[in-house]
Amino acid sequence: MFIDTHCHLSRKYYDDIDNVILENRKSGIDKIIISGCELEDMEESVALALAYDDIYLSLGFHPSEAGKIGQDELGYLEELLHKNRVVAIGEIGLDYHYGKELIHEQKELFAYQLHLAEKLKLPVIIHSRDATRDTIELLRQYDVHGVIHCFSGSVEIAKEYIKMGFYLGIGGVVTFKNCNLSNAILEIGLNHLVLETDSPYLAPTPYRGEKNSSKYIPIIASRIADTLGVSQEEVMVETTNNALSIFDFS
Repeated sequence: MFIDTHCHLSRKYYDDIDNVILENRKSGIDKIIISGCELEDMEESVALALAYDDIYLSLGFHPSEAGKIGQDELGYLEELLHKNRVVAIGEIGLDYHYGKELIHEQKELFAYQLHLAEKLKLPVIIHSRDATRDTIELLRQYDVHGVIHCFSGSVEIAKEYIKMGFYLGIGGVVTFKNCNLSNAILEIGLNHLVLETDSPYLAPTPYRGEKNSSKYIPIIASRIADTLGVSQEEVMVETTNNALSIFDFS
């Protein structure tokens, strides 16, 4: 069975959550981790995890929330992190593509949540866009591990993250024609990869441009299998074991 380690499941994206879950199961998706990374998403995420055995939670403020979040909101987040089925803090991190005017605020928010992860001994899901060096610098200041969400960097950066105890989240981007992930995947193999969709975003080829879903995880696994010259089943087994080593699904 497959695990989607990162998706965004919400009624604002999907009209029929029951059907989404049913389609996931038919595609062999055993577990999904939904990311509640904005204040208005978190309560719904918790409710969905209580309603469906397939759903687990990663909660944390996305860098786009920097400048909006105060101590009250951070206190609320910490309360939620003690809820059942929360397996990680995220997605948290830095985004200099859209948020350059709030770099200081992003770093403060990121650092606070890394401290929270260290205190609560929870893995983190890291968002880093156009901010690799600052992301690595901050991560080194805390005793944390987890997943680099939507990894798209070089072999060298991949190895740097892996040395720090992180796994690389590989999603639909790996199926795009202009993707340069093959070298990194060939170099590091399956030992440090997990699968993700980031749905409803970044649907894999041949569904690129359409609404993504966890049910497309096998397509991502097949592309990785082709790259490495192994079976889809081997990708499934190894990436599932990797996810189980990071997240506590008990």
